[in-house]
Amino acid sequence: MITPLASADPAALAPYDDIIDVRSPAEFAEDHIPGAINLWVLDNDQRAEVGTIYVQSSRFLARRIGAAHVARNIARHLDERLTDKPGSWSPLVYCWRGGQRSNAMATVLEQVGWRVGLVQGGYKTYRRRVTAALYDAEPDFEVILLDGYTGTAKTEVLTKLAARGVQTLDLEGLAAHRGSLFGGLPGAPQPHQKGFESALLHALERLDRSRPILVEAESSKVGALNMPPMLWKAMHAASRIELIAPPAARALYLTRAYGDIIADPVALDDTLARLPIHHGKARLDEWREMAGRSDFVGLAAGLIEHHYDPAYMRSRRGEIRPLMAEIALSDLQPDSLDAAADRTAAILNERAPNR
Repeated sequence: MITPLASADPAALAPYDDIIDVRSPAEFAEDHIPGAINLWVLDNDQRAEVGTIYVQSSRFLARRIGAAHVARNIARHLDERLTDKPGSWSPLVYCWRGGQRSNAMATVLEQVGWRVGLVQGGYKTYRRRVTAALYDAEPDFEVILLDGYTGTAKTEVLTKLAARGVQTLDLEGLAAHRGSLFGGLPGAPQPHQKGFESALLHALERLDRSRPILVEAESSKVGALNMPPMLWKAMHAASRIELIAPPAARALYLTRAYGDIIADPVALDDTLARLPIHHGKARLDEWREMAGRSDFVGLAAGLIEHHYDPAYMRSRRGEIRPLMAEIALSDLQPDSLDAAADRTAAILNERAPNR
């Protein structure tokens, strides 16, 4: 028997061994239920072919051709991806809106003898839950920001704090971006906005909302991705712990943290070319000349002085979020970052009993 599910919340999904998204690879790549596997019943080209025939020629012909594709694809999945599944296996199936594609897969799997669940309304049911949680709801948790100028190793300290048991949310990791002009990750394009929101909600749902969540201070965008309103509201009202380090130490740290960009002269030059024109041609030419002769510390120092720090100061005008503590570092070597993480954890632990 196929069990219909009216909800796609974690409690409803939990009883199933696997979540199967039968949509095309392109649909799956844009967004999917976290943890789902893509066993498409129509690939990208087949979906386009059937849709074109349906609109321009014959609905009957589109259904017949589509059914043949679906039957062959399901058979291949049974022979390949599903060949080792035991009789006790219980899959949950969904497509775009709980229509023909998911019903076809669910029917075959149920006839094999597996206990199958089917998400009514498909992906759209799941997406409504994401939208309600991240756009319509009020934050029901407290955020504390790890703040500081560019190059103060906030991301690295956040990682060290997670290893110390501090509850953290790694927005840059979820967004596959380091949050600055130079922040793109080679070979790792950012997810689609919907995919970012799914990963974000999944991460939030695994946290204890009765405890503060430490988040690196970001703008309302991380690379090309927008911060959903619910989280941005929580961040806007958050208290701050600020890391402080001398510009020279920050410049040296940036050459380590952005070693992938430095190692790719073409990518570095392309990024420098995208700097705002208000810096002026002479300064941009000077920075590109520094890059050309491998003076990366000097380049980082110039960017800190003329690009990053002025932008940070502009963003902090009228700052109303309370400052919990400042943590000053004389350098950004590993031992100093460990000390900063220890100090931050202590500040959070000292504060916890007063909540």
